[in-house]
Amino acid sequence: MEMNARLRRLESDYKSLKLEFSRHPFIDVEPIAGDPPEKYLVTFKVKGYKMDEKSGKPTLANRHQVEVYLHANYPREKPKCQMKTPIFHPNFRYQVCIGDFWGAGERLVDIIIQIGDMIQYKNYNPKSPLNIEASRWAKENVHRFPADNVDLWQPEPEVNVGDSQKDNFDILLTPSKRKINSEKSDVDIKLF
Repeated sequence: MEMNARLRRLESDYKSLKLEFSRHPFIDVEPIAGDPPEKYLVTFKVKGYKMDEKSGKPTLANRHQVEVYLHANYPREKPKCQMKTPIFHPNFRYQVCIGDFWGAGERLVDIIIQIGDMIQYKNYNPKSPLNIEASRWAKENVHRFPADNVDLWQPEPEVNVGDSQKDNFDILLTPSKRKINSEKSDVDIKLF
């Protein structure tokens, strides 16, 4: 029974990810293992910092990749998120610290958006660092944040309810002759 619940959750996550990110301008999600997928490669096309090895200073990078693994204990336990590209951030080392916002009821879509916001330094926690050097630097360079300010939430799709054919009636608004206890002017609505 429990395995079926996990498979249903994996399938639900996959459908949600396809719906949310299939045409996303800043996030690509690629399933890389499992049927339904339990491992994804997520590419973020937003600005974040990485350490420039030559200068020894943080520099902006425009592309970041994270592998998201939905292990056997998911969703009771948080997914394992691992950086695949260099990043300089208090809450990233090789692993991504998502403990501050993880709950079993949390949607995978929400986790991915949160990681994108973290990469941009829109959301970070220097008090709970995985990278102490990045935490120290972040505290001294608050004026640099956010590194990017991209809203990763997609607008809600337009939904057409009913038929889009022309209605068989017109609406005419005319001044009302009735007195109603209101300071606003009243109108009568007549359907023809």
